[in-house]
Amino acid sequence: MAAVPGLRTFLNIHRSVALQCSFSFLPVQLTSTCLPRGLCTITEKCKEPKLVVPSENESLLENLNILGVDVKRARQRQPGVFRKVITNERAVAQFLQSKGASHKVIGGIISRFPRAITRSVEHLEQRWELWRGVFQSDAEIVSILNRSPESFFRSSDNENLEKNIVYLTSLGLNSKDLHRLLTTAPRTFSNSLELNTQMVNLLEDVCAELGGEDPEQFAKVIISRNLYILIRSTKRVKTNIDTLKASLKLSDPEMLSLLQGPAAEILDLSNEYLKKNFKNLQNKMVSLGCRKSDIKKLIVTYPMVLYIGPNTLNPKLDCLLKGGITMKQILDKPKVLDYSTENITGRLEELHRVGYDFEKNGINILDSSRKRFVAKMEKLVVPPDE
Repeated sequence: MAAVPGLRTFLNIHRSVALQCSFSFLPVQLTSTCLPRGLCTITEKCKEPKLVVPSENESLLENLNILGVDVKRARQRQPGVFRKVITNERAVAQFLQSKGASHKVIGGIISRFPRAITRSVEHLEQRWELWRGVFQSDAEIVSILNRSPESFFRSSDNENLEKNIVYLTSLGLNSKDLHRLLTTAPRTFSNSLELNTQMVNLLEDVCAELGGEDPEQFAKVIISRNLYILIRSTKRVKTNIDTLKASLKLSDPEMLSLLQGPAAEILDLSNEYLKKNFKNLQNKMVSLGCRKSDIKKLIVTYPMVLYIGPNTLNPKLDCLLKGGITMKQILDKPKVLDYSTENITGRLEELHRVGYDFEKNGINILDSSRKRFVAKMEKLVVPPDE
């Protein structure tokens, strides 16, 4: 028995050396180390077992270092992985390499989502095939994993993923829609099928209550416009819909039209945040001499204004008004509020230097890309005789 520790040490060194050679030459096997130190300690004073936190898997740490993993970062994210006796980092690395992932990308993926090394190759193959039904190439999937490894490795239920893909496709969502959901709101596919069905049923019921003729199309449009809605609760979404209808005093046809437009993008906000922003917008506009009809017009034409918190919206409006822009102009071109206060301030200063007349020329120039703005400014600074 005395030879056992030495044999274990030899085997661990052998594994580490083999891993350094090349992933492609490694046999697919689990990393296994000796069991952690005793899980209980018995003293003379107390015969009751005393739990001890398992030590970290030293063989795993060696392998992760060889794979280029940022161990400190990984430990902060999912420390429990480092105490597992059995992990699968070698096979996972080999699998990712076979799909085109570089050594650097593999290290980055495991650094950000260490639990990836607990997945079996069989599981990964099944999941990869399901993703390939949505994405066009392995390279595209590798690129997504490099940006957001959680989207692929978070769930271990491939059957649930497949059911959700089939269900969402049956709603009329195309590959492009599924692509966006997987990359932007991957938790949608971790939901149980029942949860996703409940949200779709709610949206269809809302459509029917408002007199809509095509509830299925209504639900599809809402999901396409707001990718996060399926990972929110039905209570939150229903409350936001009721709040908007009551606050804006909209008719059923008006509400139906609003929800199928840009307002779909604010339905996932928390109920309190939506109410707080609505109240702030109302108070601010009233203080600026606006009527209730003006407030309604702004929200209906630009619902995203309710995404903007008081500490951002109020200074932004003050900045525009101080720069010579009128509330009427803002109401007519509300997308100017998309830009940061710093951006607006800089543009106003440049335009004032060249004597730009907002009353005569309007504010379209403020609501333009950086490239178009620069091009316009170049024309404005050229003397007329040239």
